[in-house]
Amino acid sequence: MKSADFDYVRNYVRTQAAIVIEPGKEYLVESRLTTLARKENIASIDRLVELLRAKPGSDLHRRVIDAMTTNETSFFRDLHPFEALKKTILPELVQKRRPERQLNFWCGAASTGQESYSVLMTIAENFPEIFQWNFNFIATDLSTDVLAQAQSGRYGQLEVNRGLPAPLLVKYFKRNGDAWEFDPILRKKVVFKELNLMSNWPFMPAMDVVFLRNVLIYFDVETKKQILGKIRRLLRPGGYLFLGGAETTLNLDDSFERVVLERTTCYRSPGV
Repeated sequence: MKSADFDYVRNYVRTQAAIVIEPGKEYLVESRLTTLARKENIASIDRLVELLRAKPGSDLHRRVIDAMTTNETSFFRDLHPFEALKKTILPELVQKRRPERQLNFWCGAASTGQESYSVLMTIAENFPEIFQWNFNFIATDLSTDVLAQAQSGRYGQLEVNRGLPAPLLVKYFKRNGDAWEFDPILRKKVVFKELNLMSNWPFMPAMDVVFLRNVLIYFDVETKKQILGKIRRLLRPGGYLFLGGAETTLNLDDSFERVVLERTTCYRSPGV
């Protein structure tokens, strides 16, 4: 890949999505753009970048952002956050919010939907009464392609084999051809929306729980601070933020209280 083309792509991705692609990652950009070029019937990466330069703001630019976004996910990924949700956080929130019967969740990097549906299954298995409350679940992602799969609730055998316990597969999924489809009643409880974390955020209700796992690692320090500040203002007092295992609010936004719950760490917003 030409050096000038690599710089053009990584600068564009940083400007539009705040994703930092360090020098030396040419192989990663080349691999992902080669796949995109084939999908779009474009002869080469050279030609793809030529088209990008010729038509700023085209749909192809959006597809490049999608291609450069890491969408790794699985059901009950890392498991321990969901155990903390079940054993500690949901019991606390149910008791605290019962008088008003209101709970709001946001998954800020929804990818193909497994994390959002894992949260819903955790609630359904342990606190189904919450679904009778004023319950809101918003799931957002930068990529419209992965959101389309998330909304469909359809997963292949390899996807359901990754982290999904067999009893939950049987209970909440139905086989349809070569795919498994998530329970349509639960699926409708999630509102999937496109959202670039670097753009202006649309109105969202004050949140009780936010999942933003394995996203901040792709941003520079200033961007991390901006996003954490927005989340802090969005969370209700005493609300919880889940980050990835390699992520922290330390030295970025010290207003959050670090909370260790057995084998996972989360962050509580100021207040009670």
